[in-house]
Amino acid sequence: MSSARVVYIAPWWTFWLHNFPHINLRFQPVDHVFKPEEENYQQSLIFLLCVAAAGLGLTLLLLALYLSCLCCCRKDPSEESKRPQTCCVTWAAVIAGLIICSSVGVGFYGNSETNDGVYQLTYSLYNANHTLRGVDSVVTGILGNMQHDLKQRLDRLDEIFSTHKDYVKTLRYMQTMANSIIQQLNGLPDVNRAKLDLASLADQTAAMEYYRWLTYLLLLILDLVICLVTCLGLAKQSRWLLTTIMVFGVLTLVLSWASLGAVTAAAVGISDFCVSPDKYVMNRTKGRISSDVVHYYLYCQSLPNPFQQSMTLYQRSLTTMQIQVQGLLQFAVPLFPAAERDLLGIQHLLNLSESNLHQLTALLECRSLHKDYLDALIGVCYDGVEGLLYLCLFSLLAACAFCTMLCAIPRAWKHIINKDRDYDDIDEEDPFNPQARRISVHNPTRANVHSFYSFSSSLGSQNSLQLPPPTTTSAPTSEYMNQSVLFGGNPRYENVPLIGRGSPPPSYSPSMRATYLSMTEGQSRHFGTDFQV
Repeated sequence: MSSARVVYIAPWWTFWLHNFPHINLRFQPVDHVFKPEEENYQQSLIFLLCVAAAGLGLTLLLLALYLSCLCCCRKDPSEESKRPQTCCVTWAAVIAGLIICSSVGVGFYGNSETNDGVYQLTYSLYNANHTLRGVDSVVTGILGNMQHDLKQRLDRLDEIFSTHKDYVKTLRYMQTMANSIIQQLNGLPDVNRAKLDLASLADQTAAMEYYRWLTYLLLLILDLVICLVTCLGLAKQSRWLLTTIMVFGVLTLVLSWASLGAVTAAAVGISDFCVSPDKYVMNRTKGRISSDVVHYYLYCQSLPNPFQQSMTLYQRSLTTMQIQVQGLLQFAVPLFPAAERDLLGIQHLLNLSESNLHQLTALLECRSLHKDYLDALIGVCYDGVEGLLYLCLFSLLAACAFCTMLCAIPRAWKHIINKDRDYDDIDEEDPFNPQARRISVHNPTRANVHSFYSFSSSLGSQNSLQLPPPTTTSAPTSEYMNQSVLFGGNPRYENVPLIGRGSPPPSYSPSMRATYLSMTEGQSRHFGTDFQV
């Protein structure tokens, strides 16, 4: 056995958490010693949950005030600047998305670390339980052999050797040695009396850890889905998606604060244990197991083995009994052949007991249980508490991110409504509005509506219009006629007065320009001829 103990040193974060204020529900300070069975200590952990609940209530109140101000304090649309609002919403969404992605990464790491720590704890508990159950099984087997099998064989030999007092005296001495072995074994720690059902504790811990790990996994996936759907809703400017995200965002905000309170309380409680675990184990086993035995397994230093004397007496008693049986086989069997069978049975039983003695000595040695104890502490206090701290950071970041998201989504909603209102304010009958052109193409019934530039609406009917004589030109007029159909609905010469004044139409194509130039050229020739005449 190594003379030096592998020293357990509590990590710094457990001391930091251990120094958190411990206050019960009556706002009275509580001792920081880990005492989960006391009501005041339980209330000090519940107080941390209440602090998280108060933070949630304050956050929801601030969000409600912000949304109320956003709905009530409306600015004049002419004074609003769309570009800064859009930039603010975009940057807020980007920041919230980055924070959520970072928090989810931190949450996955913390969830994995906590799971690893709890797995190491349960593995150590199972190993320690296997060792203790092995000790109990070996002791029970030896006691059964000594109290039943050995006693029955000695009683039969006592009847056989009843006529020989020396042999009967030897049998009595062997019974005394057997009683001494039974007494030494009864002095060993009784696992059942100590109520150390480590396997049941490990099963309960593993079941709780599974549901905790699954719950956080679902929460992390929910955060990612909400982040992705929010990006999709902002990109597509979908109001129903943003409404759904608002509902789920509030739900996730509540879950984040609840997670923060629960994980903080668990981290503080476990840290109180990790700062002085030996003291808690000593108090827990007080009155059930000898303090010398508990110190031997907790520290495993160069302390005297508390079982050394018992094992020595056990070995001496077995050796004495084996010598006595060997002498009876040598001297008594020739006189009492019927005793050979029982003597050989006793010899086999003593050899089996000696083998059990070596096994029991190895099981009672401190290195195995002490290693399991240190592994459990390292799993809980290092990986476990560290993972809980990362989960606290995840919950805090997620709460901040969803607060930012819940503040940005109403502004995005308002921006979408204003954008739709701006589209509705555009004059659909404006012939130079691209949207009106698309509407007229997709809605042919609107083609019968007369345009603003209709000659019949300004100067009377088309019959009163005296058209100028047609000019001979080779330019195609089909495209211009199509433009007239598009604007007015009928192929009329609506812009004839403009042509007569020498003014081109407001919008014309290259073919229309050629038509206009040819008409202007013809009029110039006509005026020139009249002048010459």
